[in-house]
Amino acid sequence: MKEFIPGKTRVPCMGRVYDEKEILALIKASLEFWLTAGPHAREFEEGLAKFIGVKYCSLTNSGSSANLLAVSTLTSPQLKDRRLKPGDKVITTACGFPTTLNPIIQNGLIPVFVDIELGTYNINEDLIEQAMSPGVKAIFIPHTLGNPVNLYSILEIAKRRKLWFLEDNCDSLGSKYKAKYTGSFGHISTCSFFPAHHITTGEGGAVFTDDKHLNRIVNSFRNWGRDCQCEPGHDNICGRRFSQQFGQLPFGYDHKYVYSHIGYNLKMTDLQAAIGVEQLKKLPDFIEKRKRNFDILYAGLKDLEFEYFRLPRPTYLSSPAWFGFPILCTSLGLDRNKAVGYLAGKNIATRTLFGGNLTKQPAYLDIKCEIPKPLTNTDLVMNNLFWIGVYPGLTKEMLSYMIEMIREGCRLGMPIV
Repeated sequence: MKEFIPGKTRVPCMGRVYDEKEILALIKASLEFWLTAGPHAREFEEGLAKFIGVKYCSLTNSGSSANLLAVSTLTSPQLKDRRLKPGDKVITTACGFPTTLNPIIQNGLIPVFVDIELGTYNINEDLIEQAMSPGVKAIFIPHTLGNPVNLYSILEIAKRRKLWFLEDNCDSLGSKYKAKYTGSFGHISTCSFFPAHHITTGEGGAVFTDDKHLNRIVNSFRNWGRDCQCEPGHDNICGRRFSQQFGQLPFGYDHKYVYSHIGYNLKMTDLQAAIGVEQLKKLPDFIEKRKRNFDILYAGLKDLEFEYFRLPRPTYLSSPAWFGFPILCTSLGLDRNKAVGYLAGKNIATRTLFGGNLTKQPAYLDIKCEIPKPLTNTDLVMNNLFWIGVYPGLTKEMLSYMIEMIREGCRLGMPIV
């Protein structure tokens, strides 16, 4: 690692952490030349499912595609009376990344936006019940910046009202709620392996479920909508390839070319999966370093809280594998724009909480949606919150420098550098 020079060396808020093992795994997979999903993909899927604590994992080409598959799965005619149909409503949050919201809209469903709570920056579960109306069929929400939502409360609502519950776990791989990993609570959950996330395959994602039927539908949507579940390079695993009736096709039509869904091709390559296998071995260490880095930042800034900003708090009964360290500027303390400008001048990277209030983004101004109550806290976050990094590539020197510069900026009023 290069020498850290305060003020000269950039302090990123996210990035890849890897060594020669990932490079060698990629070279080995390249030489094997299994270019689509293959043995490394199966190994990665099995390892991920075991880690999360679920039965099934399906790799895909991005976390965004994973979210698309999760929502699309629930529109399958095979779910009969429980399928989501155009015009049905899905409870979600407007505060976050757009690819939680996009699949709802892309499937002709209506998002119902619920405000967040300050401190955790997760959906306010107390407002979910108030947002219920005829036509609400599902809840799809992220664990914000690695901080789990109040899962037991939300699961109780979903169970009582017979709603589908989807977890966007893209920012939260390794977080726990009541000693159980997030991503294992929902009917379906998703994960991302983009370079910014807890582990990376470059581009990549995964869909998780404990339900065999849902898993089959996920794989169908992922694999062109095909009904056949045979892996690439394998034929007639079911022994009925030419002896079944589907739709209005002639009896015995080749099952490999029967399509039960209007699907996509969203598979991961074996080259990416080979990297993921090695990254997964490092995940426990990555999680502990993220927690350690968060604790260092919190301890170094806590005495400035309330006078200048509000610090994050983990959800009750949770153990977050933090994605970032959010700082909410107060109206009488810091100005967010001045703060991020000051830190940028000190070579410290910051980010907003992704899209802020998504309903105010250009892409969503004309969507059909419901907002039962004002998104007051969502707007506050949009205007006043930024976050800094906790990823494992940050050294203690970098963390100390961030603390020092934030403290200095508070003392000086965050002048433009």
